[in-house]
Amino acid sequence: MELTSFVGRTRLLASLRQRLQESRLVTVTGIGGVGKSRTALRIAHQVRSQFRDGVWYADLARLQDPGMVHHTITAALGIADQSPRRGSDTLAEWLADREILLLLDTCEHLVDAVAELTQELLNASPKLRIIATSRRSLNAQGEYTVAVPPLTVPGDDPMESPYTNEAVELFSARASAVAPDFAVDEDNITAVAELCRRLDGIPLAIELAAVRLRTLSVQQILALLADRFSLLAGASRTALPRHQTLRAAIGWSHELCEPAERLLWARLSVFAGDFELDAARYVCAGNSLPSERILDVITGLVDKSVLLSFSTPGGQRYRLIDTLGQYGGEWLEKLGETEALRRRHRDYYLQLAERSEHSWSGPRQVHWYTRMRQEHDNIRVALEYCLSTQGEERIGLELLSSLWFMWVACGFVREGRHYLERALAASPQASKERCKALWVLSYIRSGQGDVSGAIEAAEQCSTDAVRVGESTAVILATKMLGTAAFLQGDLKKAMALLGVAIEFHRGGRELNPGLLPAIVELSLVLTAQQDVFEAETLLQDCLKICQERGEQWLRSYALWVMAMIKMATARTDEAMPSARDALRIKRHFHDVLGVLLVLETIARLHMAQGQAEQAARLLGAAQKNWQSFGLPQMGSPFLTAEHEKCVQEGMDTLGEDRFFALCELGAALNLDDTIAMALGELESDAV
Repeated sequence: MELTSFVGRTRLLASLRQRLQESRLVTVTGIGGVGKSRTALRIAHQVRSQFRDGVWYADLARLQDPGMVHHTITAALGIADQSPRRGSDTLAEWLADREILLLLDTCEHLVDAVAELTQELLNASPKLRIIATSRRSLNAQGEYTVAVPPLTVPGDDPMESPYTNEAVELFSARASAVAPDFAVDEDNITAVAELCRRLDGIPLAIELAAVRLRTLSVQQILALLADRFSLLAGASRTALPRHQTLRAAIGWSHELCEPAERLLWARLSVFAGDFELDAARYVCAGNSLPSERILDVITGLVDKSVLLSFSTPGGQRYRLIDTLGQYGGEWLEKLGETEALRRRHRDYYLQLAERSEHSWSGPRQVHWYTRMRQEHDNIRVALEYCLSTQGEERIGLELLSSLWFMWVACGFVREGRHYLERALAASPQASKERCKALWVLSYIRSGQGDVSGAIEAAEQCSTDAVRVGESTAVILATKMLGTAAFLQGDLKKAMALLGVAIEFHRGGRELNPGLLPAIVELSLVLTAQQDVFEAETLLQDCLKICQERGEQWLRSYALWVMAMIKMATARTDEAMPSARDALRIKRHFHDVLGVLLVLETIARLHMAQGQAEQAARLLGAAQKNWQSFGLPQMGSPFLTAEHEKCVQEGMDTLGEDRFFALCELGAALNLDDTIAMALGELESDAV
């Protein structure tokens, strides 16, 4: 989202359009503050109509772990990959037939990982094109590098009027935003032109200078900047290198801030991406900066264009521009506060994670889903602090396992597994925190269809839990082993283990991830054993609890199994509303695994109702998405048998050629359109 207008760069944009036609990988390079990201976003906007499947953006600025590059791009593309395959394999498969422009922003600190991944993706997807922004080339095969120069300044072209010069136009545009009465005219054009020359046409430096028109004239700004540049250059009359020009402009802006603003600027550098006011108060208050002053100081930094401010459905949020964040981080280091601020940042997001876990099974579940996805970048930074700082590994386990619902229900299964396995390897000693992390890992691996991995984690959890006296973890490990037994097709063992878990959880306050999932899974086991009446009784109790507590995510799974029970008892007219209610709820979450399970059931219901063509379309769409998001039917023999039975009925009814032709039509749909079709919102004739 561009918060300010784009000025100039006409020739550069034309050149970039040409290069993008000639090369499938274009890297936009240049010094910090020169406008690489803005230029890349502008060209992406201009050519978006040429890409059938759209333009997609992934911000890598605050990513610290090279192993997370493919996770970040996967999340940016909206892929909730739950499979245990390599992340790049899933990305390559998803992109294979798509015509997409992918913008990878701020790659210089991850050059090797980005270069390797882009090569793999470009080889797998012949219609993919990539724009990367970086302070240096990726040195990748087939890469075309386009350097973004500073804006032209008055005097570069002797034939150009200073009034139409692009650097002057940028200054004028930003100046009029902060001082509406300001206009470039004959009284100030000489000073404005000299100012733009002094700032070497660097956009960020010009924007920082323009903000000062609230309190200074152009002539005063020019005089103050000239003094600062003289100090930097010393006795030499040689012009400053451009990177020093930007640093001088940032430093001058820094000096003109109030002491409290400078201190907050430094402290805010620990945040990744955007943040809320409460987070800034918790992390940054103290030692000369009381909590009650934080809002006023933030307002001052917004007024000076150091901070960006924007509204979201959850409230106002703020963002420190990357180049200014790096400068603030250097000052924080000089102040000797980096370690303390990183720890406070981690503590804030640990408390937020624990609050969200405690509230997850209540009426604000959708709120917490949205909130924690919004805080994703800061959670990653907090996790990296724990995993890279000696003595903090156990707290890292605590943070990771508190976010079990984020990994399982919010579309970050693969990322959760990556972090959990790292954290567990770094903290091998048995502990309460390690036990919880192990059963969360078992939960994740089950969702991926990695049954042997799920059993390994659950058994290790049980062993460690007995050693440290953690009875809750023993019960949850038992539940996870019951899940694994179902996925292996051992229904008797699954029933016994899930039954034990339910018995120990009854009467407790914790609904997720123990009691309610165990009830739903036991109901599924009973359905597979054709004991549908006991299964329905269990589910009715589960749905009642969900209704009372306002729980939605597990309620959708209960409704899904209820639809299967009603179908098994020839109540297809009742089953379809249950299945569609489940799907409507799942729209609120990024629970692609759950969506696909429900889509399979709706397809079987259409088949049972004699609507084989509609069933075939849904089966085709589901199968396509299973390939991208995880192991079909989670590898469950029962669910796989139900799927195969439906496919066979479709081929018998329609004939193989017609059946597979309709499957292909369904496979062409994206997931949102597939959901709309399953809910009856999209006419199948339109497919």
